[in-house]
Amino acid sequence: MSAIFRSLQVPNYRLFAGGQLVKLIGVWMMFTAQDWLVLELSDNSPSALGMVTALQFVPVMLLTLVSGRLADRYDKRKLLVAANAAFAVFAVAFAVLITAGVVELWHVYVFALLLGIANAVETPVRQSFVSELVELRLLPNALALSAATFNMARISGPALAGVLLAVLSTPGVFLISTVLAIAPVFTYIRMRPADLYRSPRKKGAPARVIDGLRYVGKRHDLLLPIVMMAAIGMIGFNFPVTLAALAKIDFNAGPSTFGLLTTCLAIGSLGGALAGTRRRARPGVYRVIGAALLFGVFEFFVGFSPNFVTAALLLIPTGFFSIYLAQGANHRVQMGVDPEFRGRVMALYVLVFLGTTPIGATLSGWWGERFGVPSSIWAAGLVSFVAAVGALVWQLRASGDRLEFRGRRVRLVQSESSLEASASEGLHDGGGAEADSVIRPRQRARAHAEPSTPSGPVARV
Repeated sequence: MSAIFRSLQVPNYRLFAGGQLVKLIGVWMMFTAQDWLVLELSDNSPSALGMVTALQFVPVMLLTLVSGRLADRYDKRKLLVAANAAFAVFAVAFAVLITAGVVELWHVYVFALLLGIANAVETPVRQSFVSELVELRLLPNALALSAATFNMARISGPALAGVLLAVLSTPGVFLISTVLAIAPVFTYIRMRPADLYRSPRKKGAPARVIDGLRYVGKRHDLLLPIVMMAAIGMIGFNFPVTLAALAKIDFNAGPSTFGLLTTCLAIGSLGGALAGTRRRARPGVYRVIGAALLFGVFEFFVGFSPNFVTAALLLIPTGFFSIYLAQGANHRVQMGVDPEFRGRVMALYVLVFLGTTPIGATLSGWWGERFGVPSSIWAAGLVSFVAAVGALVWQLRASGDRLEFRGRRVRLVQSESSLEASASEGLHDGGGAEADSVIRPRQRARAHAEPSTPSGPVARV
């Protein structure tokens, strides 16, 4: 247990994790209630549900790369305070409108877009900010705990929303979730900037978006997971659309039962997140691809579930591999990037993973309305599996590795260059490029006055 939660020993990270947990519980309560509200206002229309989800992520598509540029140029903590404050203001206004009983479907569309704008600025900045909260050796654990925090909220948020929807109705859920969503504003303000692990900025070097894109284009180890997650994120991760429609339309479930279905997915997701907390090095490319293959298989079978119980049980391993995949791809990208490009590269990752949701959500809603909700789920699983197979073929050709089939067993034979690259990643713990550049501000002056030792001010690998 001490190994799993070792990043929580850092005060700034404790504040970060606590604020995120409280906020995300509120956000998942809000989104669960919002999905139910949309179905009530639209007479059970999957297309309307897909439209709301799309509007939430259109700003991610349009603004994320700009947000990454801001993250590489300005103080991330201050950017996060501003973005979370904006989100809280929009959430309060939305809750007031619902409580007053005058909400209409177009109101939901407008606020989905406004909340999406705040998230488009906050998400890439927050993801790149984690590397400033802890020293390099704790970064894999900190990233994994962030994913675990997210999925703890995914478990408790929909479950609480399902119960409260039955007890307090939709306005009560929105009021409670709005109060919780304000938490990060205060936790970011309470952090100690002097204890952040910040890389020295290069003076006079503009943080241009195009430079970040060129950097990724030259790095096969970054490009492959980003491209694979673009396809899987767009088609395979549309559970906010598919699960709500599946519960209400196909299984005739009530709000509390819908919350249980989402909770089963989140239970598996939490397991996938915790499985990565002991990771100390950059995950290998074949581990990430393997998780993608298994995710596609389980999502495919969810689409053929004959009843609610079967779907709920299958959603547990689906959730496990969805987060194990997303977390592994995130770690592989973030732990392999140079610090001066981290904000822009993570913005690109967020763009392809979340920014493609408007396309996928709209397509999923359209498909579900015409061909049935289950078919939109198994088709998404099939697309995810094919994308993983494509990534595997790409990696084998680029690395010179090959697969040997011996009876029922499949054996990976790596080339010499691939073995050297894997050994290098293990030795450097996934972040060798930045190991000697991350220095605490209060220690930097002392670093010039005394020789650097293994226990000195430089965060060594």
